[in-house]
Amino acid sequence: MKRSSVLVFSGSDPSGGAGLQADVQTIAALGAHPLTVVTSLTVQDNDRVYGVHPIPVPLLQQQAQALMNKIEIAVVKIGIVGNRANAEAIATIIQHLRRNQPDLPVVLDPVLASGHGDALAIDNAVNTLTPLVPLATVFTPNLPEAAVLCSGERRSDAQAEVLLDMGCQHVLIKGGHANEDKVVNRWFTKGEFRSWTWPRLPGAFHGSGCTLASSIAALLAQGRPVPDAIEDAQAYCFQALEHAYAIAEGQRIPNRPRPYIKPAQ
Repeated sequence: MKRSSVLVFSGSDPSGGAGLQADVQTIAALGAHPLTVVTSLTVQDNDRVYGVHPIPVPLLQQQAQALMNKIEIAVVKIGIVGNRANAEAIATIIQHLRRNQPDLPVVLDPVLASGHGDALAIDNAVNTLTPLVPLATVFTPNLPEAAVLCSGERRSDAQAEVLLDMGCQHVLIKGGHANEDKVVNRWFTKGEFRSWTWPRLPGAFHGSGCTLASSIAALLAQGRPVPDAIEDAQAYCFQALEHAYAIAEGQRIPNRPRPYIKPAQ
């Protein structure tokens, strides 16, 4: 049995809760296969980031090329890129892939900072992402990330308009950082809008955004339409957070089992 492959560009998290480690667990749990290109080595635990060390561009390119030479890529998922040079290299790789696959989906999770606000790039965060946003099929910023990317704008509809004008096709603004008893996630595309409301779970989690973005990528790799992939990915992520576990004091780790996912309509 052959599985569809998701080409993942992200940083390694030694705590195992976020980054590439979260991407691998999530994509595999949802029935696709993760192909991993390390963009950065990080120094972090389940709470704080102490250092980010981007991989040199030639090594990033070599990792990706070896995979692309042999394996068909169904989706690209991007997390931490580390710096502008790596972002530009990834953008070039996507453009190369799209010469033969014009509709290749790209899921971009901006990951500008950790839950505690620790930076996850060594360059200006907005400048780092500039080459990638126009290439994104699905862009998944949280509320603080959307505000930073939109020059401080706080209204989700205005943020979405700015981000869509930058070239991405779908924007999912995640509401986990709002001070409300519910989490409201808002999806925007040209001419369409939808929101989902989820109970706010107690505590804090390490790798929730990675889990959600990788869920979307895994479902797109299996042919799900974008709205269905976004909806089912949220259900999977909520389940993972609902059953999160502790490895130490501080943020808990999402539990990423293989869930039941309703069949495509």
